[in-house]
Amino acid sequence: MDAVIKNNNEQFAAKAFSAPSIVFDDLYTENTIIKYKRQRVRTHMEQYLKPGGTILELNSGTGEDAVYFAGKGHNVHATDISEGMQRRLKEKVKSSHLDKLVSTELCSFTHLAALENKGPYDHIFSNFAGLNCTGALDKVLLSFAPLLNKNGIVTLVILPKFCLWETMLLFRGKFKTAFRRWFSKNGRKAHLEGTYFTCWYYDPSYIVKTLKDSFDVLSVEGLCTIVPPSYMEDFSEKNPFLYRKLRDWENRFKSTRPWKCIGDYYIISLKKK
Repeated sequence: MDAVIKNNNEQFAAKAFSAPSIVFDDLYTENTIIKYKRQRVRTHMEQYLKPGGTILELNSGTGEDAVYFAGKGHNVHATDISEGMQRRLKEKVKSSHLDKLVSTELCSFTHLAALENKGPYDHIFSNFAGLNCTGALDKVLLSFAPLLNKNGIVTLVILPKFCLWETMLLFRGKFKTAFRRWFSKNGRKAHLEGTYFTCWYYDPSYIVKTLKDSFDVLSVEGLCTIVPPSYMEDFSEKNPFLYRKLRDWENRFKSTRPWKCIGDYYIISLKKK
């Protein structure tokens, strides 16, 4: 029963993100720190992408990344279980004239064996903690290898169990937020637009241990470790000089300990053996 609840949680998360898909774009596209996060993830990805390579994107959302990578000449198969997100994605693809490079499919990342387009792909990609919506991440990870070509790459952006910025919120009296990742073995409730779902947190060591028999680690980078999380609204606008300094420090120390493991997210890439 617990496994069913954990897997079905993705449906609740999809409901939260589905209805407000256009609103989602309006809220987040112009956020300075989200722009920084996307740039960091894309720069990380591009060091491993083959020219004209094939990408399987999980939790593709409204297609910001799918359109970006297709615009660079890559073939992207963008999957999601939110019909609203997929509709918005198709609109972007059409308006960008990228129909030949982007395909779509309604499919849960917990049921990748049911994919109609099984590839194989050069790269599997999931951005901004979509995979934190399952308590059975091990099963998801173990489904990757058959979908990849030889030497294929996986790049994931995941929420870890500890975030330095969140923990420091205890000094502002926000104890619930400060400690929400500390006691999250069974997941913690999250919500968007009035819909609640459960979020689980995973350290890089969990990913590495689960995939050690079939993948080698290429790199791990902390994301929003020194730069504040994007939910700290207007930080960059109110503190432009400090923001630039924090961004420079993070770019310098992103792959070193402890900074690569204690951010709001981390980016991890692994190569199929």
